[in-house]
Amino acid sequence: MPTQTVKLLPTSHGLSPEARAEVIPMLQASLADALDLYTQLKQAHWNIKGPGFIALHKLFDEAAGEAEEWVDELAERIVELGGLARGTARAAAAESRLPAYPAGITAERDHLRAVVGALSAFAASARAAIDEAADACDAGTADLFTQISRGVDKHLWFVEAHLHG
Repeated sequence: MPTQTVKLLPTSHGLSPEARAEVIPMLQASLADALDLYTQLKQAHWNIKGPGFIALHKLFDEAAGEAEEWVDELAERIVELGGLARGTARAAAAESRLPAYPAGITAERDHLRAVVGALSAFAASARAAIDEAADACDAGTADLFTQISRGVDKHLWFVEAHLHG
């Protein structure tokens, strides 16, 4: 990711200002995506209908809970590096790279497909961020994205399993 102009707040963090200026925009983009993912999972959780309701209701809520943790970890990493996290719903709506969640759906398969789309898009960006953070010599951020990637992959597997058979 090309280095953008980033205002860095004072910090004694050992990572170079150049590396921090490189990874903060990537972290911010992922923060917007994670906030959007969280709300999409809650949308599915609240509105699912069908014979598999209780299992999917719980599955979507568990995934949303983990996405909420990723939101916090991403925002805190931005601030640790001397950035300013933009974590409002408006910022997430303006900046998210995830596909929009379909309005008005209630059927299980429709929610499953929409959630798979959101999870797979978020997983792809997390995997790309691992390499970008490593290229910036920021092992801490690369490790954060590795952790997130494993969690997203697990939830993607659980949700996709409901589309088979």
